[in-house]
Amino acid sequence: MATYEDVAALASQLPEVTEGTSWRRRTWNVRGKDFAWERPFSKADLKRFGDEPPPDGPVLGLRTEDLHEKAALLAEGRPGFFTIAHLDNYPAVLVQLNAVTVDTLREALVEAWLACAPPTLAEGFLQHEE
Repeated sequence: MATYEDVAALASQLPEVTEGTSWRRRTWNVRGKDFAWERPFSKADLKRFGDEPPPDGPVLGLRTEDLHEKAALLAEGRPGFFTIAHLDNYPAVLVQLNAVTVDTLREALVEAWLACAPPTLAEGFLQHEE
């Protein structure tokens, strides 16, 4: 089970990440591009769930490289990964933190970071990871 504190700790290990706030929610970005953010459900989101209960616990938004990557990630059916109508046609997924391990969270954060990092920074990181 992962937490927002895990998100902060893992994100801080990635190159040039800064933590800030947007819409009074914690965000993590690389060179000014948000790649992860706290994403509680709005009243409109909750209404769209209808009779189906929304995922419980903290939820994190993560950027994907594009809509194809988003669709591929969701098609994997990984526990804890989902989307909502508000994110239709936007390259991002949501992660139910209490449904994923810290290792899964780290992998997802790295992918989101890579989707937003400048190419030279991403290439340097990948070379260092090998």
